[in-house]
Amino acid sequence: MENFIRIMLTIIICTYNRDKYLGETLKRLAANHFNGEWELLLINNNSTDSTAEICSTFAKENSNVPFRYIIEPAQGLSHARNRGIKEANGEWLVFLDDDAFVGKNYLERLAQYIKELPRMDAFGGRIYPFFEDGITPVWLSKWSASWLSAIDKGDEVCLFSKDYPIGANMGFSRKITDQCGLFDTSLGRSGKNLIGGEEKDYFNRVKAQNATIYYLPEIMVEHCIPPSRTTDEYIAKLGFGVGISERQRTLAISKLEYGKRLFKEAIKWGGTLVLWLRYTIVGQVSKGDKLISFRTKVTRGLIGLAQ
Repeated sequence: MENFIRIMLTIIICTYNRDKYLGETLKRLAANHFNGEWELLLINNNSTDSTAEICSTFAKENSNVPFRYIIEPAQGLSHARNRGIKEANGEWLVFLDDDAFVGKNYLERLAQYIKELPRMDAFGGRIYPFFEDGITPVWLSKWSASWLSAIDKGDEVCLFSKDYPIGANMGFSRKITDQCGLFDTSLGRSGKNLIGGEEKDYFNRVKAQNATIYYLPEIMVEHCIPPSRTTDEYIAKLGFGVGISERQRTLAISKLEYGKRLFKEAIKWGGTLVLWLRYTIVGQVSKGDKLISFRTKVTRGLIGLAQ
């Protein structure tokens, strides 16, 4: 117990116009039973809703929570995350989405994992999609769960090797952020765009340090999914954004890296077609069709075509 109490955790929540969820997100963290040292940073990325008022009320009603409210004027999720890294005092930096709800043992269990896994440099936790309308999309499958920022690699601790944690529930040791630096601000969401790639870019840098990235099954969050995030229009826009971000990310490295990504896209198409055939055979046509549709949008963005 003595060892993990001395591990300071910094929880970083970056937010932009999500007052609908933010109060509950903060409330869930405040309800944690944790005897260790921690701090909670709220990075407001120019919200125009009632975010400031919610945070002010939270601070007054939860004086026992080591809470700091910070405004980051440079628009974009990567800018906000970088501000969190710069402001953090903890030995571990944990990023949670502003619509991700933790359980009461989140902090305690994370501190225990850090103690139990001394080789761990970064982690990703389990993310359950919470559908606000109670309706699970008929197209949802193991292969499309990441579109909703959901991940479930089972009940056992394991390593991320070819895959990556998801930003709604991820963390890094201070040692690894010192080595890898900040998020690439040319990537990541800004305002209402759905361009990503900043997390993949960062975890690639983490892996380049021969760092160890663990999947922690008991570090769980519920991620709120409104009906607007399951529509055909949203998923198409998301796929196109993935393609654009992959084009930007790889071309920034080299034309060779971009060529490798194009080759990988061809391989992904092969896998997508196999899955489409499999789902069609078993009568789950919508799952296969949605994978084809999404892959098409990714490819269009990747090769620079219009959506």
